[in-house]
Amino acid sequence: MPDLRFEFTLYCEKDDKGRLKTRNENTMNPLITDFQTPQQRTPVIVALDFANEKDTLGFVRNLDPTLCQIKIGKELFTATGRSLAESLIHQGFKLFLDLKYHDIPHTVAQACKVAADMGVWMVDMHASGGRRMMEAAAEAVAGYGTKPLLIGVTVLTSMEQSDLAEIGLNIAPEEQVIRLAKLAQSSGLDGVVCSAQEAAPLRRELGQDFVLVTPGIRLDIAGNNDDQRRIMTPAEALAAGSTYLVMGRPVTKAADPVAVLREVNRVANLEAN
Repeated sequence: MPDLRFEFTLYCEKDDKGRLKTRNENTMNPLITDFQTPQQRTPVIVALDFANEKDTLGFVRNLDPTLCQIKIGKELFTATGRSLAESLIHQGFKLFLDLKYHDIPHTVAQACKVAADMGVWMVDMHASGGRRMMEAAAEAVAGYGTKPLLIGVTVLTSMEQSDLAEIGLNIAPEEQVIRLAKLAQSSGLDGVVCSAQEAAPLRRELGQDFVLVTPGIRLDIAGNNDDQRRIMTPAEALAAGSTYLVMGRPVTKAADPVAVLREVNRVANLEAN
């Protein structure tokens, strides 16, 4: 029997902006042609809620970029700067830069351009920054061949109706989320961050192509005792219409993080079928 084993050779080259890009060349028997495989859903964005580069790299070393995306937030980015972010991108991970920009239009637009130059996959901003801010951000990255997804932050999943009332918004969180999400979509953003409870009404209002990024995902809702309030399980969130699921501690604190990712992906692909 012929030996049908094959290997993948990794090639690294730079694009026209100096960013590293990679491609895999199949070096198996050239008589065997390439074929398309069904696309598998990998909805998890792992929140790298670590305090330093050493702990982050120690954890990421055991992850597979084909199983998840990763997210760097304010604490880690402030501690490590762009060098860690770029290192993770060059390792093949799709990176969500979760800095929640909220500033004057020019400042946010320039920040989004820097993120695009870095090769960031997704970047977010507070939709409450208004139409002009979001339109400036969308215009700033429009010319990139591969531009980052621009995501609006609606109402933080740690906030309840009483919290909104304290800042002068006498409105239910779901109503405020829908209002800001509509504004984000009409301003040129690709999607929004929302809790899983808001995913179903947003999907109805904004269509199937609008990206819904959902934090507050827990494997065990009954045992939840952290600062997230509007939460769901992965299966519930996907059924409600979420596109991506942000999972921090349920993955990073798991005895076997890869097993958790594989199980969520299994559920996601069952849901898709």
